[in-house]
Amino acid sequence: MEQILCVKNLSKSFIGVKALKEINLSINKGEIHCLAGENGCGKSTLVKNISGVHTPDEGEIILNGNVYHSLTPYQAMKEGVQVIYQDLSLFQHMTVAENIAISKLSFEKKKIVNWKEIKKIAKEQLDRIGVSIDMDQTVGELSMANRQLTAICRALAQDAKILFMDEPTTALTKKEVERLLKIIVELKKKGLAIVFISHKLDEIFSVADTITIFRNGEKIGDFNSKDLDEKSLSHYMTGREVEYPRYHRKCKDNQPIMEIEHLTRKDQYEDINISIRKGDIIGLTGLLGSGRTELAMSLFGLNKTQSGCIKVEGKEVKINSPMKAKEFGIALLPEDRFHQGLFIERKIKENVSSALVNALSNRGILNRKKEEKLAEECVKELKVRTPSIDTIIGTLSGGNQQKVVIGKWIATKPKVFIMDTPTVGIDIGSKAEIYEQIHKFADDGMAIIFISDEIQELMANCNKIVVLAEGKCVVTLNEDDLNQEDAAQKISNLISSGENTEIKEAM
Repeated sequence: MEQILCVKNLSKSFIGVKALKEINLSINKGEIHCLAGENGCGKSTLVKNISGVHTPDEGEIILNGNVYHSLTPYQAMKEGVQVIYQDLSLFQHMTVAENIAISKLSFEKKKIVNWKEIKKIAKEQLDRIGVSIDMDQTVGELSMANRQLTAICRALAQDAKILFMDEPTTALTKKEVERLLKIIVELKKKGLAIVFISHKLDEIFSVADTITIFRNGEKIGDFNSKDLDEKSLSHYMTGREVEYPRYHRKCKDNQPIMEIEHLTRKDQYEDINISIRKGDIIGLTGLLGSGRTELAMSLFGLNKTQSGCIKVEGKEVKINSPMKAKEFGIALLPEDRFHQGLFIERKIKENVSSALVNALSNRGILNRKKEEKLAEECVKELKVRTPSIDTIIGTLSGGNQQKVVIGKWIATKPKVFIMDTPTVGIDIGSKAEIYEQIHKFADDGMAIIFISDEIQELMANCNKIVVLAEGKCVVTLNEDDLNQEDAAQKISNLISSGENTEIKEAM
């Protein structure tokens, strides 16, 4: 096979810490090559060295037979290296056509805008991957799936020979993921080399030809995907056995701590009825657009309801703001931690204290000692890996960032903690630690609403699961239902079909 990329003895350090240790890697034309490993293992650093963002300390990078000891981004792009990062780096206010063509025209140093040429470039690339998107729509109006496809077309327009995709399916529905993976396979058949980075092991095995595993900046090995399974891959990635034990409710108090009765908001969700006890971990699932996140936002005072009621400890409450939700003992871990859960450029201690500023202040002056004590307790309890509570949170791995967001809300001592996709973009080792903490919170009497579209995650962590489709409760499954051998498959079928099926028919 024709070799596109060869990395030899590549090393890179940051402030004395070895991020990459003598890495050797080769990638061929028409290959889907997966980079696997926990957050902080060196995957992103490797990609940034190959794409010219970082300069390696040692080693060489060979692209299309040309040897480089360091690359500029321009040289990397000239060699056909394209990277699609998690945030996609698209211009929200510009059209699909403009986003697809802009990098190519900029790279070619075109000084005059030719709108016919822009449309021509965009159409060629959309046709190349076999999709139809309105080229005059702004990117801000697109679904996340179509934004992802726009980013792929932009990369292809620059004559990509090797395409790096970092967590490309994070915000996609199951059907959108299937569509994207099919497109990736088709691009492989046309000779493109694709480097696929994902924490979702099922996706890795569905498309990867070769899997390269990293741990602590070192390459553990290159494996044919057929020679691994999820258990062995997890072991190589973490260096230990990773298990997700099932949660079983232990709390004896069966009085509801929160009751959701006939809750409705037009065009989002309708007639939702859920009863939650102390120690319950209630899974809320359904396709994106099923109403699950909209319901969570309403319970936290960010999405006004139109009818129905919410009761906390038997008393009807009006939750019209996050401050009111917090007053009633409700916390929300948002779906998008980067934009909704964190002050990304602030310190860990400032993030932890952000939900309790008033409680930690006296006459408007923040008590720094109390703030630091709170942050130290959070870091210790949630096993946040950091040199200091003064570390800027944006420098932490995704798993450690998420632990801080969880810790911020745990500090408010909530009665009901709503967690919207709490492990999105998080590696398997950090997932296990977060699951362990969630089980501990529930064992201590906290009620948790756990929103996810990963069936195995729900099965491991929930003692009850509510399936939503088109804003309605399709079915509610209790612990006995979840203990049935084929429960996971039947839940998956319900989510995919969205049919309003009775529990007896479903189970």
